[in-house]
Amino acid sequence: MKKNVVVIGYGGQGGWHADQILKSDVVNLAGVYDIKPERNELAESRGIKAYASLDDVLADDSVDIITVAIPNDVHLETVVKSLNAGKHVICEKPVEMSVENVDKMIHAARANGKLFTVHQNRRWDVDFLAMKQLKESGEIGKFLNIESRIHGSRGIPSDWRCEKAHGGGMILDWGVHLIDQMLQLFPEPIESVYCETTNYTKTECDDGCKIVLKISNGSRIYIEVGTYNFLPLPRFYLQCEKGSAVIQDWREECQVAKLKAWNEKDVVPVETASGITKTMAPRDEITLDTYSLPRPKSDVHEFYRNFVKAIDGEEEQIVKHEEIRRVMHVMELCFKSAELGQVVPFDELEPIK
Repeated sequence: MKKNVVVIGYGGQGGWHADQILKSDVVNLAGVYDIKPERNELAESRGIKAYASLDDVLADDSVDIITVAIPNDVHLETVVKSLNAGKHVICEKPVEMSVENVDKMIHAARANGKLFTVHQNRRWDVDFLAMKQLKESGEIGKFLNIESRIHGSRGIPSDWRCEKAHGGGMILDWGVHLIDQMLQLFPEPIESVYCETTNYTKTECDDGCKIVLKISNGSRIYIEVGTYNFLPLPRFYLQCEKGSAVIQDWREECQVAKLKAWNEKDVVPVETASGITKTMAPRDEITLDTYSLPRPKSDVHEFYRNFVKAIDGEEEQIVKHEEIRRVMHVMELCFKSAELGQVVPFDELEPIK
């Protein structure tokens, strides 16, 4: 039986959730609620029920799930209130701005016997799934260095996302996605975190960030978010023991170069600038295979399908509490590193009690 969902916040992301729910095979859109009357009026003009208040939503016994899509600084109050009212809750990312407040949400879920999760939808991005496929297949060996970038050129949207009090800035907006993706690829302990932030277009919040995570197995993760890049760098660049891979843009296939043999008998020098070099001479088909990976298949509806099955006890929820806490902890340490201007050690969180 389908579950009934109400979306709290009918802005950009809340509207996206409502549209997806209307197309879903596992949930019904029971309605929306927004503190702005004009947003409720817009919903009603589209044939969607608009509740008069959050209390009216929570008093409706037919509502099974609350999806929270409002500014970051008011997530905690709304999530906990919804859980205490006996609703299952999906919260938009970033779930909060501290592990302490994340734990309050988790405690409320446990106390009420309800499910709580975060909408980490970028786990279904096909570019990330290509990286995951390469990791799991082992076809070009151990990941030595992975670089994950998102570049735009329009700055931060001129709304609450550029206001610190509301949890604005790119670490919390896009960094959270890229960190979550990388921690899915690297479950090993993290040794250290380093972060630099930029303020090219805004002074109150970071409009970009550069993050380095050192992993205990010797791997390095580099994450970069930029909003003032008019010529973007590749979405992913990967160095492995047996080759390299690159995705120039999330709309393109992954290009792979797989090493067949390290040494060549006779390397022909190439002329570069004002001299010649063997070191930087390109490889040929004798030692290297180059090919494209077909774009993996993805279905964003799997998020809600999984959550419904988890409610019914048929599956474990995909975005788990320990993962939510760990991503939040990395972001906290990013802010600390940026403030101090230095590498900070990563202290693994104690399990939540």
